[in-house]
Formats: sequence, structure tokens, C-alpha cells
Amino acid sequence: MSNYKIAVIPGDGIGPEVVQEGIKVLNKITELDQTLQFEYTYFPWGCEYYTKNGVMMDSDGMDKLKNFDAIFLGAVGYPGVPDHISLWDLLLKIRKGFDQYINIRPIKLIKGAVCPLKNVNNDDVDILFIRENSEGEYAGAGDWLFKGLDNEVVLQTGVFSRKGTERVIRYAFETAIRERKSLTSISKGNALNYSMVFWDQVFEEISKEYPEVKTATYLVDAAAMLMISNPKRFEVVVTSNLFGDILTDLGAALAGGIGLAAGANINPEKTYPSMFEPIHGSAPDIAGKGVANPLAAIWSASQLLDFLGFEKYGKLVLNAIEELLVEGKGLTPDMNGTATTSEVGDRIAEIIHSLVTLKA
Repeated sequence: MSNYKIAVIPGDGIGPEVVQEGIKVLNKITELDQTLQFEYTYFPWGCEYYTKNGVMMDSDGMDKLKNFDAIFLGAVGYPGVPDHISLWDLLLKIRKGFDQYINIRPIKLIKGAVCPLKNVNNDDVDILFIRENSEGEYAGAGDWLFKGLDNEVVLQTGVFSRKGTERVIRYAFETAIRERKSLTSISKGNALNYSMVFWDQVFEEISKEYPEVKTATYLVDAAAMLMISNPKRFEVVVTSNLFGDILTDLGAALAGGIGLAAGANINPEKTYPSMFEPIHGSAPDIAGKGVANPLAAIWSASQLLDFLGFEKYGKLVLNAIEELLVEGKGLTPDMNGTATTSEVGDRIAEIIHSLVTLKA
């Protein structure tokens, strides 16, 4: 019997609704394989919690989370709470505190998903982004001098340590070997003459350790253009915190929209729990209406399964999402359907059951 403890942070807006469907799918997997069990503990943290308590999470929140096997997050954001508070006092606090230095975002155009590009096949868009997730442009280093005066100055400092840069690039090379794919590094060394020149140098150094991996390097602006004009060029991609954040949203648009975009924040050594989340916002305007798209949360649940070593079940969940899209039924209004959030989760669970039955 494999029993895993999962911390659930539903968060704000549509977060609780979509997370519940991800859990519904995880429970379907445990129903089909009774040697696998998940034990969930819910935490009410987020922006709405902040409006009542003045903090995004409990003061001992990190201590409460550290002994879990994984964290499943919904969405964070609420009118009246500044974005920098919601980001730094919850999301980044967890990512940095638990050394979740690898961010994994799959950009995959599965069958049935709609790509805005013309004449693009499904296998033309299949990119695995590996984003540095703990420092870089989001390190929080800088200063605000002479605030409110005519000579006001703001400094935002990117932090690129050798340890942080080497470990994400080496992780990307190991992934490329495992997947038997090429690896592309994206930077901006022509303009950022310290941080990105250093990034390029480290990438070149480490590439010599992996001569079997075909590599390429692009400036971030050129990469953005090529993602539109020739997405097939990219297989595994490694990049910095900021560039990865921006380019994966572009990638989400190529792969069917933000409603299908999932993300994993990984501590590869498993010293601390890793965190899995849909990358869409909290969408407070549709919260409670039962129309939120839960597919990104369900996809992130498949990433959770992959990380825990149950890749066959992670793949099973992705196959179910694909079959749902091919059917063209049971879709939420953002995908031109009429189904409710819970109906989508129900249908995914049904498809998973049928796929397992067919294999049996």
C-alpha cells in the first residue's frame, strides 16, 4: 500500500472549484488501484484569508506543510489585495522556502485542442519548458530610493548564482537525455551583459558534459517569434524565471489556451514537498457559477502523479483529457461548451474508468 499525504490549498475565486475536480480524478485513480491512497489536508490560505486575518498564510504555515508529500494549489488572487502580496506572501514563499527550484510547464497541443496557428499539426507543438524557479529576476533583490521625490530611483536586481544556474541547466540536460530530445537555452545575452552572459557561459560549460544532446541557444525575442513561426523547433527548453514565466503563457495560447495550462514546482531531491497548480488566475468574476474550466487543474494532478512515480496514471489522465476534447462534449463555456465544472470532472473520471476497462 502506497499512502501519500497531500496538502490542498484551494485558494481564491475558482480555485476551490477546479481543485475539487483534480481531486475527483485522483480519487478515481485510487479507486481503480487500491494499493494507492491519498490523504488530503485542506488549508484555507489565500487572498480571502488575507482580508480577514491580515496574512496570506499562518505564521507557522511552512512548518505545517513541510511533512507533506505534495501540495495541490488552486488559484490565488482577490479584488483589493495587491498582486505582489499574494505572490510574495504565499506562492513565492512556498517555492523559495521549499527550494522548488524547477518549474515544469508542458506546452503540448493534444488532440481536440484548438491552436490559433494555421496549418499546425498536433506534434508540431510539444515543448517541455524547464524554468528556473527560485532566483533570477524574481529574487526580490533591489531597493527603492528617494521615494516620492523628484530623484526617485528604483533598482530591481536579478540574482543568478552559479549553484542555481548550474542545477536547473543540468536538470534540463538530464531531462533531454531521458526524453531523447534536443535542448534549447533561451536568454538575452546581447542586452543583459552580466546575468545572461553568465547564463550562456554556464550552459556552454555544462553542454560539454552531455555531447549526446543536440543543443541550441536563442535570444528571448527571437525565441518568441520562432514559437509562433516554427514551434516544432523546440523540444526541451531551459530558461530563466522571468523569460520562462512569459514564454509559457505564450505557449499556453498555442496549446489550446490558459484553461489547459498546468505547472509543477519541483524540489527534485524531495527534501521538501513539491507543489502542483493550474497556471490560470482566480477569475473572481466567474467564481461560484460552476463554469470554470478544471482541465488545467486536472492536468496538474497528472503532473503530481508523474512526480510521485506513477507515470502510467499521469499518462492515463492526459489520455482522458484528450478523449474529452476529441469528443467535443462536456466542455465548459470558455471552450464553446455548456458543461459545468463538476460535469467536466465527472466525464474525465468516466473516461479514465473506460480506458482502464478497455485495457483489461
